[in-house]
Amino acid sequence: MKRAAPDPRAQAKRSALNALRRARRTADRAGVDLSEWEGEFLGSIEERVKTYGRAFGDPEKGAAGAALSVMQTVKLKEISAKAKGKPPGRRTSRAGETR
Repeated sequence: MKRAAPDPRAQAKRSALNALRRARRTADRAGVDLSEWEGEFLGSIEERVKTYGRAFGDPEKGAAGAALSVMQTVKLKEISAKAKGKPPGRRTSRAGETR
């Protein structure tokens, strides 16, 4: 018997919630103190994803099936990098040259 195709929105929701929990857990285990803003950001995003399935309302800010907007994803990656003790990533141009 064939399995039904997974719901892409539910998959995106699960993925976003796991990423949020992972970032918070990594910071706690490493003993990294997140700023008040970062803690509020993680909490509010998690709450909105649980309630609405996505954390943004404006369709121009992210993909139709995505749970997080582009900027929310960038900020989540920055918080995760801080929790892991990595320096902030370098911004590159499309040609791969550093700015």
